[in-house]
Amino acid sequence: MFATATKNFVEEIDDGSLIPVSSLSDSLSPLTLVIKRNRFFPWQKPKYRPTDFTLNDLLTGDKPISPVVVETVLLKFHGTYGDSISANVEANLVRVNFNVEGKDTSKLQSSFGTLKKEEVDVQQLLVDSRNRILDMSHCLIQQTRQKHKEVFGVVKERIVTTQPCSVIEEVQQAGQLGGLLSLCGPKLTKVCVKENSSLQKDSNITMEIPPHTVLAYDIIELVVKSTGKYYLCLMSDTSGGFEVDGPVKKNVVALPCASGGTIKSSPLKRELDSLTDHFQLLAGLARAKRSSLLQLLRTIMKDGHAVSLLENILDQMCLGLSPDLGDVEDGSLKQTFQAVLDLVGQPQTDRSPSLLSATHLVVSALDEMTEEDMSVLGSCSPPLLQALDLLVQQSVVEGGVSSLRDAGLAPLTEEQGYERAQRLLASSCVLLKRKGDELQTEIINPPRGSPPTIVLCIAVRALASSGHGI
Repeated sequence: MFATATKNFVEEIDDGSLIPVSSLSDSLSPLTLVIKRNRFFPWQKPKYRPTDFTLNDLLTGDKPISPVVVETVLLKFHGTYGDSISANVEANLVRVNFNVEGKDTSKLQSSFGTLKKEEVDVQQLLVDSRNRILDMSHCLIQQTRQKHKEVFGVVKERIVTTQPCSVIEEVQQAGQLGGLLSLCGPKLTKVCVKENSSLQKDSNITMEIPPHTVLAYDIIELVVKSTGKYYLCLMSDTSGGFEVDGPVKKNVVALPCASGGTIKSSPLKRELDSLTDHFQLLAGLARAKRSSLLQLLRTIMKDGHAVSLLENILDQMCLGLSPDLGDVEDGSLKQTFQAVLDLVGQPQTDRSPSLLSATHLVVSALDEMTEEDMSVLGSCSPPLLQALDLLVQQSVVEGGVSSLRDAGLAPLTEEQGYERAQRLLASSCVLLKRKGDELQTEIINPPRGSPPTIVLCIAVRALASSGHGI
């Protein structure tokens, strides 16, 4: 609940540099050490894990660094996400999260009030860090440097509440609903619902948040030499790491990024072609197994935090570690996760894809999507998933034109089907246009931090493969 509220907040006000806080217990003072973990796939965003240590705890010598912190009033924030459209940051913001199947709805109201920004003076930090040495025998350094995908960062900026505030979640259950989803532009801006029966409130939870609570933060990464000398990564295109790991290289998939014109799909096609075995494995499962997997994924897709938890579990399993469900507190969610694990089994010893690796792939893609997009995608019927897959292959990957006369695209001739396709493609910075019986796609300028097109392509292809013939 708190994690969802901070994630929504960051998506509204930031261009991709801020990291939402996931737990109220994360105090994150200036110069707190945060471990950044790079992921399996190059299109995945890194994950961040705050530690209980600050930079001073790892320095040798008796003189600590006292950071110079500049405070400024940032903004006032009140937002409502759900079937009630109301949000503003000193102005009206509009965003919704609605289950288009109409089985249930939820509303999350975040009233953070006036927020302030605290920034560390980086120039002074550079001066203070000159000739300072890290204690390379410290247990945190020893444990982190053994994992080649993990690097150190220190908190250089944080967004903090200044007054008592609250997050309110209302969950409502409907016996039956008929609905019309109306979309406009790259964000979901309006939902019009025709009710066949009244909604019945299921739960109402209020979380009181004290002042001085950190909602989001930014870090500056460290390059750590084997001698203990460290350097601050001042440029956005430089990455931190330990010298023992060798030169740090950014691994980025070449994806189309130019605005206007036909999408240049060759790099995207090559990347998807390399994953064909995973999609074929999903499509080749027994019908009952495919149906069970699709249903489990749809259940988990209703909760973005649940998707992240499952991705972490599958991440560890792909590294050969035993799955640990100890951190999953919700009993129902734990049962769902266990059902997934029972279904996918253990990784294979050879290089061929396993059901575990294929499931890990699709869950990793879903973890990069917003909850709104997962809600829309999770509501798509198997025939609509097949149509979306065909559209993605013909118009996005191949850069061609799709014809609505194609029987496989029939679900897109319906208003709901077309609008859902338009919404999902827009979230990946792809504009869907309809000219008569033809569908064309055009790339638009992707904002910083937006998920690459391949994320949607993988999610659609994998879910369509699982729902084939169901």
